[in-house]
Amino acid sequence: MKKHLKAYIHIKFFATLSKCTPVSAENFPIEPGITVLDLFKQLEVPVDDVKLIFINNKKGELTSELRGGERVGVFPPVGGG
Repeated sequence: MKKHLKAYIHIKFFATLSKCTPVSAENFPIEPGITVLDLFKQLEVPVDDVKLIFINNKKGELTSELRGGERVGVFPPVGGG
């Protein structure tokens, strides 16, 4: 029987999405191989409110897989004027 090991990521939500930040955001446990979309479902993040995803400072997608050790930044649409 194979034992599932936990991995950890650092996740940060910005602006209006900051309310989605989990308590353990700097060391958040994940199952290796989950997608960003799976993570958002787990954290109850409103996907329609997400505009940009960065994984280790590179643009990510909802389908991007997380293995552990990543830094994930999530931004809503930002307006300005």
